[in-house]
Amino acid sequence: MKLFEYIDRINLLHKLINEQRTGTPEILAKRLGISKIRCYQIIEELRLMEAPIAYSRQTGSYYYTAQFEIIAKLTIVSLSKAELVHTNGGIGENKFDLFCLL
Repeated sequence: MKLFEYIDRINLLHKLINEQRTGTPEILAKRLGISKIRCYQIIEELRLMEAPIAYSRQTGSYYYTAQFEIIAKLTIVSLSKAELVHTNGGIGENKFDLFCLL
C-alpha cells in the first residue's frame, strides 16, 4: 500500500537528516527508492510544514538547522457493529426531505 511506503519513507528521511547521513540528493533518492525530483519535492513539502531543513555542500548532507521532530504513523482499528452504525464514512447527514414530482 502506497500510504505505508510513504510513511516509512518519511520516517527514514527524518532519521537520515537527524544523523546528517543523507548524502547527496542523488544518493538520498536511491536510498529512499524514489527519483531525485521526487526527493526534492518531499523535502520541499517538509519545508512548507516548517521543517528547518538545509543542505551542507561541505558535508554533502541535509541537516536540521534547529531541533525538529517528525512523527508519522498510521493506526488501523477494527470497528464494532455498534461503532459502524454511527459511522457514515465522512458523508454528512442529509437533513433535507426529497420530494419527487411526477
